[in-house]
Amino acid sequence: MRLLLNILWFIFGGWISGSLWILAGILLAITIVGLPWASAAFRIAGFSYWPFGRQVRDRAELNRRGDLGTGPVGLVLNIVWFVLAGWWLAIHHIVLGIGLCVTIIGIPFGLQHLKLAMISLAPVGKAVVET
Repeated sequence: MRLLLNILWFIFGGWISGSLWILAGILLAITIVGLPWASAAFRIAGFSYWPFGRQVRDRAELNRRGDLGTGPVGLVLNIVWFVLAGWWLAIHHIVLGIGLCVTIIGIPFGLQHLKLAMISLAPVGKAVVET
């Protein structure tokens, strides 16, 4: 079922979302200042392409230890991300998610948009794992 939902997601817009996240990651990497956020953009791109059967988790929970992205530096990076890009990306995904959840057939796709909204708010220090 996950495979079928992922294929439908990819065909009906997931490829656009993932491709735009890859483009954003490339642009962030080119600027050098945006390097800390480039890996987060690539992580979100992979999640945007195939979201079914995956979830977003804190890296500190998964590794049972902190790292640079999960400590105070990660907090500052997430605050900058939230102010510059995160809030409007999250609003975009929330609006799409609510719109899709209104229809019965769109509920699974709406829930995936809500997951994307959560990772769009603060992507630094997060990991995407299989469920």
